[in-house]
This record gives sequence, C-alpha cells and structure tokens, in this order.
Amino acid sequence: MSHAFYVIGSYLLTAGICFGLTTWVYLDGRARQAELKALEAQGIRRRSAQPSSAQDSKA
Repeated sequence: MSHAFYVIGSYLLTAGICFGLTTWVYLDGRARQAELKALEAQGIRRRSAQPSSAQDSKA
C-alpha cells in the first residue's frame, strides 16, 4: 500500500473540515443578522447606532 491513500485522505479530511467551518460561520452570521433585524423591528437599537432625534433633544 502506498502513502498516497493517507495523503489524499488527509487532504480530503482537511477540505471537509474547512468547508464545514466555512458553512457554519456563514449560516451563523445569517442567523445573527436575522436576530438583529427582529430586535430592531421591536425598537431595540444597537449602542453603535446613530442617536435618534428624540434622544438628541434630551442631551
């Protein structure tokens, strides 16, 4: 048996892990964006967002 089996297998395993991690990060990012949109629809804003005009008058 040659070493090619182990080399090819390790490359396939590494490619599968990289693909899995990339997919997980992408899907998780989409889920977080959906959560942010839902919170903003409820009126909850991020601290980094620009203040609204009602908040400007209080300052």
